Amino acid sequence: MRILIVGNMGYVGPVVVRHLRKAHPGYVIDGFDTAFFAHCLTGVSQVPERNLDHQFYGDVRNVSPDLVAGYDAVVELAAISNDPMGNRYAAVTEAINQKASVGIAEAAARAGVRNFVFASSCSVYGVAVGPARKEGDPLNPVTAYAKSKVGTEIELAKLDGNMVVTSLRFATACGMSDRLRLDLVLNDFVACALSEKRITVLSDGTPWRPLIDVADMALAIDWAIHRRPDIGGRNLVINAGSDDRNYQVRDLAHAVAAAVPGTEVNINTDAPADSRSYKVDFGLYAALAPKHQPRVTLAQSIARLKDGMEAMGFVDADFRNSQLIRLKVLERHVNGGALSDDLYWA
Repeated sequence: MRILIVGNMGYVGPVVVRHLRKAHPGYVIDGFDTAFFAHCLTGVSQVPERNLDHQFYGDVRNVSPDLVAGYDAVVELAAISNDPMGNRYAAVTEAINQKASVGIAEAAARAGVRNFVFASSCSVYGVAVGPARKEGDPLNPVTAYAKSKVGTEIELAKLDGNMVVTSLRFATACGMSDRLRLDLVLNDFVACALSEKRITVLSDGTPWRPLIDVADMALAIDWAIHRRPDIGGRNLVINAGSDDRNYQVRDLAHAVAAAVPGTEVNINTDAPADSRSYKVDFGLYAALAPKHQPRVTLAQSIARLKDGMEAMGFVDADFRNSQLIRLKVLERHVNGGALSDDLYWA
């Protein structure tokens, strides 16, 4: 089998590549990335792309249809990947996350690719009070990032042909990676605990977040690249995570504090309502992918982050201004003249 992973040089990609290489040693696994974050390596002595057969470079906004020719599966991870970046680069977010993703999917369908996997997000539910959200429930995207994911899902559903399309609405990512990000809630809390022995929750702590470790994201992608149309239909939008991994933010803070002795938790009980709070129902994923259910517990995610960051010698209390924050990396590229304002390499 031949697999192309688009956007493989970010936070999730190295974990996906390592999982697929171990699970399927005979597969040809290639990567394509613009390399915004290639230098943001954490705790490794070798680049994770060593696990690939080929690494290609380019911008997803200018992809030749030939890129996807000859592959059995294409995994689309490339994205302006969180709310601060989406707010700062709204037009670019739509161009990369939606238009480029749809363009690659269209090219894949024409080229005879069997499976296309799109990394979507549970953030499409936005502010969602009441019961845990199922795939058919109304969407309420409140950020450019979430809106781009909804837009892509809609366009993917219009594709003609026989290509099996899976949009994985991932829970909030967490966990250790060869290119660690600290602009994610659990990862941020571990960084605060290790560097300051203090976690400050800016909300009142009540918002809900479903979590999924990057290792379990890789497991879900493995399932999706092999999915047959008789399992969920030719085009499937599915919540990827686990019902028992819906947490309130304050519970995450206290779980991290328990794992890092001496850590104080401060919660802003007077904060206004958070713009995102949602519980998610992952029953469909449990039914369709019983052998690929999340395996990494919250305690294990925290422990892996703690061990990995301690091995890095992490002590930076000013980490929110470091290259571990993706927006800061882009801003430095732009300010230094390496990237244009619309994020093309100069």
